[in-house]
Amino acid sequence: MKSVILTTATRYLMPMLLLLSAFLLFRGHNLPGGGFIGGLVAAGTFILHNFAFGVEETRRLLRINPLVITAVGLLTAMGSGVVGLLAGNPFMTGHWITIPLGKGQGLHIGTPVTFDIGVYLVVIGATLTIILSLAEGE
Repeated sequence: MKSVILTTATRYLMPMLLLLSAFLLFRGHNLPGGGFIGGLVAAGTFILHNFAFGVEETRRLLRINPLVITAVGLLTAMGSGVVGLLAGNPFMTGHWITIPLGKGQGLHIGTPVTFDIGVYLVVIGATLTIILSLAEGE
């Protein structure tokens, strides 16, 4: 049985929760938060969608198998650690590049953020793999 209140609330909450998830991911580089909690919020968003619309509709919304998301996250996190090895430093040594934006400003991008993105994807993929598998077994 589908609840009209739950389905309507889910449609409005999903974009806001995914935005919160991205905020937590990028805020966690220097402050509390990061890939783990951001990934849990994103996975929780899709779990809410699962409660409202069912497993088939949630898998259709995802478009990608959660195991693939997990694999991409693992490769991303591992790739951020390999950058240090390629530069002649120990594994997981942080490296940054600056992309000039003009007028003396620049965007600093580093391997710690890349690692957090990898963790984010692993948490989303692993959590959704478990929860959606359990929901299909009902």
